[in-house]
Amino acid sequence: MTDHDSDVLVSPEWLESNLDRFESDDPDYRLVEADREFETAYAESHVPGAVGVDWDDDLQDSLERDLLKREAFEETLGEAGITEDTTVVLYGDESNQWAAYTYWQFRYWGHDDVRLLDGGRPYWTDNDLPLTDAVPEYTTREYDASGPYGTFRIFRDGVREALDQDVPMVDVRSAEEFRGEIVAPEGSAETARRAGHIPGATHVSWTENYDDEGRFKSADELRDLYREYGVEDDREVVTYCRIGERSSLTWFALHELLDFEAVRNYDGSWTEWGSLIRAPVEADVDDPAP
Repeated sequence: MTDHDSDVLVSPEWLESNLDRFESDDPDYRLVEADREFETAYAESHVPGAVGVDWDDDLQDSLERDLLKREAFEETLGEAGITEDTTVVLYGDESNQWAAYTYWQFRYWGHDDVRLLDGGRPYWTDNDLPLTDAVPEYTTREYDASGPYGTFRIFRDGVREALDQDVPMVDVRSAEEFRGEIVAPEGSAETARRAGHIPGATHVSWTENYDDEGRFKSADELRDLYREYGVEDDREVVTYCRIGERSSLTWFALHELLDFEAVRNYDGSWTEWGSLIRAPVEADVDDPAP
C-alpha cells in the first residue's frame, strides 16, 4: 500500500481506488476524518464516505482532560457504524496529528484493524483527490472495546520511574518549546505553568517523520533518523509533546512502522508535567517562558 512493509499505513492512491468499499453501509470498512479545526475541515469538505469526528468534542473527556472513557469510546464508534471487526482508515488535518492521536486511542482500546492514510487531509486536498460535502449516514452498530492496553500508554508516575531508570524520552515538540522559549505553539492556549523539557529528553520534532510532501519517510530513513539521536529498538522509549497528539504520531512511527516493541505515549505530556509542583524541569534559556 505504501513504501513501508506494513499494513497500518495506506497510500492515497490505494484509498482512491478503493473508495467504494468505504461508501457502503456494510461495517467491513469505515473511513474516519479526525480534526481539530472541524468547522473549516470536515464540515466544508471531506473524502467521500468519511465519518467526521471533532477532537475537542468527540475524542476526549474535556472535563478531566483525558481519553474517552470506555463507554464513550464504544458509543462514538458504534454511532459511526463501526464494529470490533471493521477495517478503519483514519486521516485528518494538521498533518495527521489528530488522526494519529485517534489511531493511538483506537489501539489503546483494543481495535487492531486500524490504519492511517499517508499524508492525511493536506496531501489529499493538495493533490485534487475526490472530495464531497455530503455527510454519510450509517447504521448504528454495537461496539465492545477489549481494552485498555496499558503497554501503549504511560502516566506521570511511570514517567518518574522511567527517569530513575534512564529510559529514553523523545520530546517531539518544536525546538522553541523544548528549549523553554515558549510554552505552546503560536495560537494554542498555554496549558502548562512552566516551560522547558523533561530532564534528559532527546528532542526530535514530530515533523522529522515526514518527507517534503508530508508523507512518512521510508523505514530506513526513519531508522537512521532515530539512531542518530540514540533512539534504538532495544530499549523502552517514551514519547511526549504538549497534549499527546504530536507524540502519538511519533509513537506511530516508532511502534507501528519501525516495530519498536516497547514504546509508550505520555499523553499527559507537557500540559501535565509542566504544571506539577516539584517535577524536575530543564530549560536551555536563562529566562524560560512564561
